[in-house]
Amino acid sequence: MKANRLKGLMAGIILIFAGDMTVGAYDLPALNLGFTSFLDGGLPSGTGLYAVQYLQYWNSSDFKDNNGNALLPPFAGEDLDAWISLTQIIYQSDSELMLGGKWGLDVIIPYVFLDLSYSNPGPFPVDNGSGLGDIWIGPYLQWDPVMGPDGPRFVQRVEFQFIFPTGKYDRNRELNPGSNFFSFNPYWSGTLFINQRLTASARIHYLWNGKNDEPNRGFVGAGKTQAGQAINANFIVDYGLIPNRFRVGINGYYLKQISDTKMDSNCVPGRKEQVLGIGPGFLYSFSRDAHLFFNSYYETAAENRPEGSRINLRFVYHF
Repeated sequence: MKANRLKGLMAGIILIFAGDMTVGAYDLPALNLGFTSFLDGGLPSGTGLYAVQYLQYWNSSDFKDNNGNALLPPFAGEDLDAWISLTQIIYQSDSELMLGGKWGLDVIIPYVFLDLSYSNPGPFPVDNGSGLGDIWIGPYLQWDPVMGPDGPRFVQRVEFQFIFPTGKYDRNRELNPGSNFFSFNPYWSGTLFINQRLTASARIHYLWNGKNDEPNRGFVGAGKTQAGQAINANFIVDYGLIPNRFRVGINGYYLKQISDTKMDSNCVPGRKEQVLGIGPGFLYSFSRDAHLFFNSYYETAAENRPEGSRINLRFVYHF
């Protein structure tokens, strides 16, 4: 009798959490969370062609709900490992197009490796393995630095970034390399040269998402869904220990979903995502044309998404 009661209690707990999974969000597409940092308002070597390779590792063992509490029961023991490779090609022209800004084009091709495991089985989120992510294409305007008596004082860029649904997607999986919907993710970035060694940079994105005509299985009975709008930003304050060679800094990112996800054009409350990441980083310049960026982030204040830590490497080469 006791064993039957225990089985009934466990079944009830699992059903409760299975029902809650429709409230846990994870609706937004993959975004630039911590990929860019030092001196972000300008390209490091001026006009021309750039090849950039990113590698980011993200680990989380703590999925969060709408209130920032644990989404899954303690016995789940979730553990997410994500390796994200981005291959980027940038072309910066020397031709002014508008308001003094020089035009450029940015193309990013991601490949994502996902591995989500649990200590115990249950009706929990599952990953869709490895595959091509959504391709980002962005025409942009880059302004020349505003100069002062001792060098640059300020430099900025505006990019109109489009995210195309090219990535691997399965509606029966909660974590996918691709989103299965189009997004518009424009940004402004700028760098302020406080003095010859100290700088501060920020990149601020706005996100608008199109409709997904194959909604995730959590949206039972839905014909279409639309993830909410969001704001995400990267920021850093850094100091040049060795001029033109080695910089160190404190870098971070913040994501805040500002409108509700929609299910068949009806708002679904309780799904807005949020996270803050902070950590140290450095930039090492091998030459004027070759640069290595390192960033680490420790996340907090997460809602409706996994919370963990990230390590990011980026190598930039100017031809």
